[in-house]
Amino acid sequence: MLFNSYTFLIFISVIFLIHFSKLSWKTKKLNLLIGSYLFYAAWNPLFVILLWVSTVVDWFLAKWMFVAKTRSRRKLFLFASLGVNLGMLAFFKYADFALQNFVAIAGYFGVIYYPPEWNIILPVGISFFTFQTLSYSIDVYRKDLKPWHSFTDYAMYVTFFPQLVAGPIVRAADFLPQCLKQPKVTMNQFGWGISLFIIGMFSKIVIADGFMAPIVDKVYVVGISPTFTEAWLGTMAFAMQIFGDFAGYSTAAIGIALCFGFSLPDNFRFPYAAIGFSDFWRRWHISLSSWLRDYLYISLGGNRHGVIRTKINLMITMILGGLWHGASWNFMIWGMLHGGYLVIERVLKSFMPSSKIWTRIPVQMILVTLTFVAVCVAWVFFRATDLEQSINLIKIMASPDLNILGGHALGKFDVLIAVTIIPSILIFQFLCRNHTIEYVFSKMPWFVKAVILTGLLLAITLISGDDRAFIYFQF
Repeated sequence: MLFNSYTFLIFISVIFLIHFSKLSWKTKKLNLLIGSYLFYAAWNPLFVILLWVSTVVDWFLAKWMFVAKTRSRRKLFLFASLGVNLGMLAFFKYADFALQNFVAIAGYFGVIYYPPEWNIILPVGISFFTFQTLSYSIDVYRKDLKPWHSFTDYAMYVTFFPQLVAGPIVRAADFLPQCLKQPKVTMNQFGWGISLFIIGMFSKIVIADGFMAPIVDKVYVVGISPTFTEAWLGTMAFAMQIFGDFAGYSTAAIGIALCFGFSLPDNFRFPYAAIGFSDFWRRWHISLSSWLRDYLYISLGGNRHGVIRTKINLMITMILGGLWHGASWNFMIWGMLHGGYLVIERVLKSFMPSSKIWTRIPVQMILVTLTFVAVCVAWVFFRATDLEQSINLIKIMASPDLNILGGHALGKFDVLIAVTIIPSILIFQFLCRNHTIEYVFSKMPWFVKAVILTGLLLAITLISGDDRAFIYFQF
């Protein structure tokens, strides 16, 4: 069930109607839980079983883990949780990739093997709810969190429909205490939640699908050899498309949750205004980057074992972060590039003197531009169909030519759209980089907000592109 569908509007209206009735809080939580299962079942009812398995297994293992008398016994229950959750993830997401590479390696050594066709469908959002429930188990293992007393609350934490299939990845310590008593939803809070939903849908439907996706599809279609300018415009358009798509979903999810009285963490904070790559990952997909930091990077040793080990830990974390997005060499290289960026940044910072020059606007704009360009280079591997197409596009992007207006893939109108919208988004993000979207809106008079939201709604109605699923549903 997509946020940008009439089915969802009917679904959410029914959920709201029950939620704001005079029923007990316990009944209302059951309404949200059952609604969440129905929301997920809209894609494939059988995959609800995966949610049940993950929920029940981690619920009991966490309880047993907490009362275990020895560290080795706690570890046993933790490994059981990791085994069940990562086992399901590996089977559905990585088994085919592993099989393909096994066949390729066997062929290299002269062994011809024809495996049976792999027809396993990837459950939507499996990476998100797997990481979410694992964070609960790990927090209990570390004794940072006590097992929750209510199974209904915990099941709702795992399956809460606004963020179930594409995040943000929520920590149990942040969500479960909000289930203790029914939060009071004021009109201002509900109105801001609806406003965030509109902003998110505008980002998805108008910016990502309406303007950017057609440009990206023309440049990244298989068999096309774009010019230097087209390759860069198409890649920067993809940077805007994936931001509009993913940040749009997160913003809408946060808005819907707020309408129910639940607070979800920010997932994006003007990432294309980042100065450097550490800053980028503090702004892009914040719930994933913080998860990787807290549960993977720190577990590997973080920066506690010297400079070389720190760099290795960074690379391992980012490579696995790349593979989290998908089972392919392209995603692995995308992660390797970001790991390399972070390592290079650390090395450069160790040689760069601290100076007020880095706070000057012109210098910051240069650093932001360099960061954005490097991020776009990595996006090529994220978007391209295969490794061959990625390498060809990188070669084109590294070979300047004088064909400014394109001619192979993009028409003049496509170029006009790209050179108008992309810089506008980048400038807006730079101007707002030290604030949140809530702060930006709070400084506007009410009539300005009304005009903006009305304009966004009109744009959603009039400038809709193809009916596309959210990009991160595939992860």
